[in-house]
Amino acid sequence: MGIEPSLPQSSPAPARLTDPYLQIEGGYRLSGEVTISGAKNSSLALMAASLLTMEPCRLHNVPKLADIRMMSAILESLGVRVKPVADNTLDIDPRFLSVHRAPYELVNSLRASFFILGPILARLGMARIPLPGGCAIGARPVDLHVRGLQALGAQVRIEHGIVEARARKLRGGRIYLDYPSVGATETIMMAATLAEGETVIENAAQEPEVVDLANFCRSMGAHIRGAGSKTIVISGVLRLHGSEYHVIPDRIETGTFMAAAAITRSTLRIGPVFPEHLAAVIAKLREMGSVVNLVGPGTLEVSPGRVMAATDIETLPFPGFPTDMQAQFMSVLAVSEGTSIISETVFENRLMHVPELNRLGADIRVRSGHAIVRGVLKLSGAPVVATDLRASAALVIAGLAAHGTTTIAGLHHLDRGYESIERKLQALGARIERHLPGAAPSEVSNAVAAGPDAATVAPA
Repeated sequence: MGIEPSLPQSSPAPARLTDPYLQIEGGYRLSGEVTISGAKNSSLALMAASLLTMEPCRLHNVPKLADIRMMSAILESLGVRVKPVADNTLDIDPRFLSVHRAPYELVNSLRASFFILGPILARLGMARIPLPGGCAIGARPVDLHVRGLQALGAQVRIEHGIVEARARKLRGGRIYLDYPSVGATETIMMAATLAEGETVIENAAQEPEVVDLANFCRSMGAHIRGAGSKTIVISGVLRLHGSEYHVIPDRIETGTFMAAAAITRSTLRIGPVFPEHLAAVIAKLREMGSVVNLVGPGTLEVSPGRVMAATDIETLPFPGFPTDMQAQFMSVLAVSEGTSIISETVFENRLMHVPELNRLGADIRVRSGHAIVRGVLKLSGAPVVATDLRASAALVIAGLAAHGTTTIAGLHHLDRGYESIERKLQALGARIERHLPGAAPSEVSNAVAAGPDAATVAPA
């Protein structure tokens, strides 16, 4: 089988001159400790699950991200009250949930907004949710969600881009997922908490975020067992009560900083973490030559070994290597000794960052979901554009190691999933700055302090 160069892949749209960008002076070692934020994907699911109760909930360790603000806006459009009460703490009052349809203009930009379908259906007996948007990394169909709700007795139809589900009363059922989809597992599990009787989900997703959602639902009085295994059993209850809950640390942010330590040949301490959530990432880093040790309760230390060696990676559902870490590891492998093969099996369009890494001097070719990465001695700074959330993180990592200046546009992707990433990197010694074209330095500082939404709006 021949190898095709990556150049024919579609390139991202050029950034506008008024768009914000990151500027990185690469080639510097990092050092110190970094604090990991709460898990984005878990927070979004928990916010949706709060709709299952008629009592207030409080969520701690919720990251300040564009996606979180978007989900808050979606909940508020349904009559739910969402209020930040402290740093990384949200109060959600779902007592006034009265609207069964979510506005297209909000749902279209956030894939995780589809999580509200199950809870609204369980609470109100009807839900109308537009098909969701998000990163353009693959088809991600909703048919598994739909078939799961139908197995619980719901009538579901999709017309004109709207999913409409109705059920006077959901009833437990036995559901086998053709693929262990995290979203489908979570949608079905949430709906089943208020269904009559017992629901069994077979070939369920085993991701830590699924376990976190199950634990949150249990804290509200749900009866769920088996989360984290391939079979989850839910015994429906009449009602759930309010809860106060702490979101787990973000394993993908953790892995991203581990990759940053590896590519810059630096020693970093990273926490809080659950090492069992990162077993595949830790194993691959060690295989590549990094030293990874647990140095305290919930704290990992990553330090350089003698060399960084090539390795092969295949993305798989948990506990396999996460697709959300594929792009970041590609950056590290781009400067490792030897040739690596990365096989993306989860999302068909998740190699769009390859042309941008090649722009920095990487030697990567792609064909049919596989990337052949030939390690080079060094990367060189260049202007690049992020194509999706994890691609943006990969470009930041590559920029940290590249000689010279790298500028990264498309920061709206980065701000969806990384809380204060440039400030965290600056504290570790990275030379990285966010620029708003036409803004004075004080305006940039104020915008960054206000959060990603403010920091990504160019001044008039």
